[in-house]
Amino acid sequence: MTLDAASTAVDRYLSFERDTWAELRATTPLTLGELELSDLQGINDQIDLEEVATIYLPLSRLLNLYVSTIQDLYKVSSTFLGTVAPKVPYIIGVAGSVAVGKSTFARILQALLAQWPNHPQVDLITTDGFLHPNAVLEERGIMNRKGFPESYDTRELLRVLRDIKSGRAEVTAPVYSHVVYDIVDDERVVTRQPDIVILEGLNVLQTAEGFSEFVSDYFDFSIYIDADEADIEKWYIDRFLALRGSVFQNPDSFFKFYAELSDEDAVATARGIWREINGRNLAENIAPTRHRASLILHKAADHRVDGVQLRRL
Repeated sequence: MTLDAASTAVDRYLSFERDTWAELRATTPLTLGELELSDLQGINDQIDLEEVATIYLPLSRLLNLYVSTIQDLYKVSSTFLGTVAPKVPYIIGVAGSVAVGKSTFARILQALLAQWPNHPQVDLITTDGFLHPNAVLEERGIMNRKGFPESYDTRELLRVLRDIKSGRAEVTAPVYSHVVYDIVDDERVVTRQPDIVILEGLNVLQTAEGFSEFVSDYFDFSIYIDADEADIEKWYIDRFLALRGSVFQNPDSFFKFYAELSDEDAVATARGIWREINGRNLAENIAPTRHRASLILHKAADHRVDGVQLRRL
């Protein structure tokens, strides 16, 4: 990105320091307890109730206002057209690198948004379910590029979003298992006209030349979870070490052969995977989409959000 382009991108956003953002919570109540928060966190994610109150509650309030406004707009449009107001879900995209904490963020946001009375049904879909099966990736010779744009069934993802946004009564999406590292053939996640859908994934803000339709076309709001790459790499290595003593111990785990690695070998392996796959994907495909988001949350080395950028209307 050129200096002028970077300056223009920054000018499109209102920037908030942590304490200033926290004040925008107003009177929004904290509806999560310690046990609920613990259940929502992934391995090695470090989020406490103070972080939820400071960062998540102002965002929950903002999104509640946005959703309410869109719901009113549909009612006004239906009145004008003389039709019944359709129930069209509000779709929120959550993007960012591997190991940056997207999944935990999305689960906490889902739990908080579901507490607002005018949109109690909030569904969460991850783009992992739209990865091509391992057999397809092997056939195409791109198993080592899992997570890169070409490894996803984007046509199927667009179909699902199109059906959700059209108000279809029931929409199903595929399910991915991080244990077997593949699509689960006999499982589907089902959405039945929810009030809000959160779509979480690596490349949800990406565009590509030659395409007339993008995943982000269906978003009403989008969030990019950002951090310095050196911090994300460290978090990835820490998570790899934690998985070595937990999920990788499962006999069904695709990565069970990593369970017996020494600490030194495990760190070297994780660093190699980061540099050859996840770091490259971040630099080439994910980070360049940062300034397409409606909101950017930047995390410091301690996992706490230290800055918020909200795109100007």
